[in-house]
Amino acid sequence: MYLTSEVKKDIFKKHGGTEKNTGSAESQVALFTHRIDHLTGHLKNNKKDFGTQRALLNLVGKRRALLDYLKHTDIARYRAVIKVLDIRK
Repeated sequence: MYLTSEVKKDIFKKHGGTEKNTGSAESQVALFTHRIDHLTGHLKNNKKDFGTQRALLNLVGKRRALLDYLKHTDIARYRAVIKVLDIRK
């Protein structure tokens, strides 16, 4: 299993401040980015896995929506998340 509870706690602690802060936009974007990276690697080996391809596109859309929300509410937080996660636009 690639996404254990310890990995999630580490992601939330690193990007959300505490491991209990699971709802902040920064921690959600970080979790989506981790999952997107994993699915991208899976699709490199399994090119015809269209279910995973659809799930990947859904995750990218959710991450984009959260990033747009951050961009409109607090541009400094948006820029910090983009820089830390190395997401290019």
